[in-house]
Amino acid sequence: MDTPWQHTTVLLSEAVDALDIQPDGTYVDATFGRGGHSRLILSKLSPQGRLIAFDKDLDAIAAAEQIQDPRFSIRHQGFTHLDELDAGAIDGVLMDLGVSSPQIDNPARGFSFRNDGPLDMRMDTTRGQSVCEWLAEAEVQHIAEVIREYGEERFALQIAKAIDARRQERGVPTTTSELAQLVADTVKTREPGKDPATRTFQAFRIFINAELEELQQALSASLQVLRPGGRLAVISFHSLEDRIVKQFITQHSREVYDRRAPFAVPKVMDFKAIDRVKPSAAEVAGNPRSRSAIMRVAERLGAGA
Repeated sequence: MDTPWQHTTVLLSEAVDALDIQPDGTYVDATFGRGGHSRLILSKLSPQGRLIAFDKDLDAIAAAEQIQDPRFSIRHQGFTHLDELDAGAIDGVLMDLGVSSPQIDNPARGFSFRNDGPLDMRMDTTRGQSVCEWLAEAEVQHIAEVIREYGEERFALQIAKAIDARRQERGVPTTTSELAQLVADTVKTREPGKDPATRTFQAFRIFINAELEELQQALSASLQVLRPGGRLAVISFHSLEDRIVKQFITQHSREVYDRRAPFAVPKVMDFKAIDRVKPSAAEVAGNPRSRSAIMRVAERLGAGA
């Protein structure tokens, strides 16, 4: 689908290489976006290969429907539905987290404080509350907790109180520029080169889309659907996501011993950590939005590992 908002796929070749594509295999692109990773995966598959993609965004679904390929299918679902796939049937799962450039750059989506638009931020605009709707009814303490937990913002309570004062006085902010200005008026200490609203916008987006909870569920589902030797590759864009991915892989890459039975055979590891990859200097120069990306790669182990 042609739009004025273009997307450059981050770690394109690195991510697909990390999956160690087997031509006859079955793969999952858990976040289709605009299909950069999916198209490259398809180019490496034989006629017997399969690619299953997920996305919650209607524009992404429209873009996916442009791919006329019998090996490809798209699901209008979040990747928490990964567990609906057959157990042990998948050779590789790729998760490219975060927000795509068309979502950020389209003011109507309300993701960015740089372009004025409705205060929405939903990945799937057919379901759930917008940020504006949630702010209209949320308790001050809850707003503060969300900003603090998901935005790691030290002025969380002050921002929450400012939002409450604003809604008591003349209603909740309804546009991105109104919220950004409110935060700027509240946060007096600014990090060099960073807009004071950055952390608050990140927090509201993560919360309204339940991004971290969905990530944890999808990672757990990958244990179920990946066959032995299958690869998991996850690209994250901020520390909260990366911490979850790192802890998950670390937790499942250890042999677990039963202290009550010290001579028993330890529980076999589920994963083996393979790699940690960051964009090259050339990629960051060409696509500054890639600078915070980190990809972690692991291989599913079997009972005989």
